[in-house]
Amino acid sequence: MAQHFSLAACDVVGFDLDHTLCRYNLPESAPLIYDSFAQFLVKEKGYDKELLTVTPEDWDFCCKGLALDLEDGNFIKLADNGTVLRASHGTRMLAPEELAKEYSGREWKYFMSDTGMAFRSGKYYFYDNYFDLPGALLCARVVDSLTKNNGQKTFDFWKDIVAGIQHNYKMSAFRENCGIYFPEIKRDPGKYLHSCPESVKKWLRQLKNAGKILVLITSSHSDYCRLLCNHILGNDFADLFDIVITNALKPGFFSHLPSQRPFRTLENDEEQEALPSLEKPGWYSQGNAVHLYDLLKKMTGKPEPQVVYFGDSMHSDIFPARHYSNWETVLILEELKGDRDWKPEESEPLEKKGKYEGQKGKPLYSLSKKWGSFFTDSISGLENTEDTLVSTWSCKRISTYSTIAIPSIEAIAELPLDYKFTRFSSNNSKTAGYYPNPPLALSSFKTLTNK
Repeated sequence: MAQHFSLAACDVVGFDLDHTLCRYNLPESAPLIYDSFAQFLVKEKGYDKELLTVTPEDWDFCCKGLALDLEDGNFIKLADNGTVLRASHGTRMLAPEELAKEYSGREWKYFMSDTGMAFRSGKYYFYDNYFDLPGALLCARVVDSLTKNNGQKTFDFWKDIVAGIQHNYKMSAFRENCGIYFPEIKRDPGKYLHSCPESVKKWLRQLKNAGKILVLITSSHSDYCRLLCNHILGNDFADLFDIVITNALKPGFFSHLPSQRPFRTLENDEEQEALPSLEKPGWYSQGNAVHLYDLLKKMTGKPEPQVVYFGDSMHSDIFPARHYSNWETVLILEELKGDRDWKPEESEPLEKKGKYEGQKGKPLYSLSKKWGSFFTDSISGLENTEDTLVSTWSCKRISTYSTIAIPSIEAIAELPLDYKFTRFSSNNSKTAGYYPNPPLALSSFKTLTNK
């Protein structure tokens, strides 16, 4: 594999929307997502009203890459070899002796190889993105409540979480003004969404002018997609993209036969007939990567057009695009901004300071005191030492399935299109693919392991 990666060498540039092209104001959007579930659990399912109150300190529990054991209510952080680095029961962190007794330094019972391990099953759930993280805090507090009030040792609350997803985020929820989330986003999008900087809009036009085919692939439904794009890119956003695919139902979009879903046309945001193949550019719903690639061959006139896909979710974007479609992948990883000591005054961009009242706590991408670094940890979960420091399972997947990882699209928007990024590969160091800089935790890890 070549040591470097360049956008100039790509024929097609694809994008996820949420938390990729569209950046959210996390101190505002995270409490909204939390509230959309908590209100449902309390009002519709009879859960304790304590769930409705969240303090700024509570948000420290949130850390991407955690798995929830749905039966025993434990959250766990995994090493790259599948052993448990840290764990909590609800929000209560397990002490070292409890951790040793519960997991004994063994491989987690559900751990499998990278390709074999699902992110979601009837036994566990991995928290992979910023839509998920408020749910991690809520589920942990549900475990706290059921343990304290009912003395429960096994749990079956997940069915109620799924019901909350269906209530707030079903396909018709935006149109019907259903639940809490969509009505609030529609009421005040500027409170929750960051407009794309001019540098990013210019970069998208630059890609287009260079002859690249631009594709938007989002699991959001078309009506919500339109609201987001109008706000972040402007009313002429559709001119930037050759193909827009909504309700893509990733990661299933990348699946091979027999799981492929057909593309569907849209009329007034309603899905219409299924298409046997994709014949021309346009706006579509559902679909699959194989039919899309067939169209891209026709549009480029090349038997194997080179595709790069930008996304924020390892589960929905990066792993399936690389594993099933063999696309180049760029992971949007805001943890690259937050893998250092966080100061309250850094919680929002300068232009946003003073706009919103109230302290919302640390950004979700910053370092968690409970869980430590997203990238590395010690086997004991205590002091990092030369003998015990290891990479996390999440970190290993980044270097395995991403071409490069960046904190935001804005971070590369002013680079020339032929800029040569050093890619993640077996020929390079584990930190090579991070741009503009590797996370501090990995830099320390590299120093220690090279001694």
